Amino acid sequence: MIEGKISHMIITEVGMRCRSISTMAFTSVLLFICSIYSCYAQVPLLMWTSGGSNMPHLAQPAAGQTVSGGQLASYLKSALSGAPHNVLLFLQDKLSMEDFTMYGGVFGNKQDSAFLTVESALQASSSPLVLPALDWSASHSILELFQGELGIPAVHIDPNTLKEIKLNTSQPSLLAVHLPYTAGVQTKESLLKNDAIIGEVLNVFKSQDVPYTAVYTGLKPSRVIEETPVMAGRSVGRSLLQAPPQSSVKPPLVVNNTAGRPCILLWADTLLASYSGKQDDLAVHIFNGSADTAGSVCNETLSRLVINYQNVLDLRSLRLIFSMRKIFFPVSARNWSVVEQVVLEYDGQRAIFNASGGIYSPAEYSFHCQSVSSIQSPLLVPRSATDNANQWKLSFTDFQIQGFNVTGEDFSYASDCAGFFTPGIWMGLLTSLLMVFILTYGLHMIMQLRTMDRFDDPKGPAISVPQSE
Repeated sequence: MIEGKISHMIITEVGMRCRSISTMAFTSVLLFICSIYSCYAQVPLLMWTSGGSNMPHLAQPAAGQTVSGGQLASYLKSALSGAPHNVLLFLQDKLSMEDFTMYGGVFGNKQDSAFLTVESALQASSSPLVLPALDWSASHSILELFQGELGIPAVHIDPNTLKEIKLNTSQPSLLAVHLPYTAGVQTKESLLKNDAIIGEVLNVFKSQDVPYTAVYTGLKPSRVIEETPVMAGRSVGRSLLQAPPQSSVKPPLVVNNTAGRPCILLWADTLLASYSGKQDDLAVHIFNGSADTAGSVCNETLSRLVINYQNVLDLRSLRLIFSMRKIFFPVSARNWSVVEQVVLEYDGQRAIFNASGGIYSPAEYSFHCQSVSSIQSPLLVPRSATDNANQWKLSFTDFQIQGFNVTGEDFSYASDCAGFFTPGIWMGLLTSLLMVFILTYGLHMIMQLRTMDRFDDPKGPAISVPQSE
């Protein structure tokens, strides 16, 4: 009887609060996934001031706490309220706390440390700030945060030419120094070189008697902790050791700017192009290290990737051009990278596809799409009905491109073209909601059944019905 009452209460509660429970469960799953990922994708951040300058004392985060982007903005705002407004940003491609553990001389051998300059600067600072676990996605916005707080644009400098710069102590400045990172056996050597560069930059500020606030962090974690569950039924005994297989993933196409730094990245599994009944995979000719990118240009607002081909599709020459532009949209209050056109120049003719309707991403991210095509669900649309693009068919598989805010030879976080809810997911959700509604209605009808509670007493007087003519 008790179990029946409990079941009745549960069924009634489900019927009344089905929608709220579904929403809470969906939100919980999203938060759970995000929390798991953020636990393993973290970078450290170190902040200190020059000798004689004081930075407000900031409370250190609790052990194991991951600092989010909003918390980082609060830290920086509080720090700049009293610290010098000549800010130095040392942005390393990759950095993790494990780098300090392995190469920081933490086991007593301080002379063997790869961070001697950084350690000395932290010790000389009156109130340094150390954030061991910063959400790596927030580190990408640190440059924008400082630009917003100081109200000035960042200047990317080369340490070799820093001595020629005359610093002005009366006006704030924001200088960004890019530091490379080499994984493998050369990691320590790379960190030593970066530490020496940091020392040279700090010495220039000291020689000109300019107070400063320095920040050292990474754009990505150099090591990501992965959990490997023990699969049931799998043998955990001894096995023969063998060399790990070589990765078959081809590196992206990298285009450098006039300073020799990467400014455009492109990757695709296939770049199929069809013309006059013939088809060829253009990706085969560019990801083998022999790509001809003459004519490519890139700057802060415009990037133009040009790939030159010879003798493909029975054409004497072919140029595949991706035109990208950085555009600020007031609605989102941020810059977006938009691929405006994909152009084919061949034997004196041009075919132009408009791509701005579907190929776009935040300027800090790269764009990725499993399928970019001019045929089915087209993201590439001919410019007009009479354009030569109508004679071409393009189909790019596993396509990824980045034309702005490139910090190395690795793509930034990818903004995918796929929507969060696909048609299949919508069909499943609607079908499930319909089934839940039918089940709820059926249970409601069953609970409305009433048993008979009035019966004739066989031992009592008989019912007499008067009859009258």
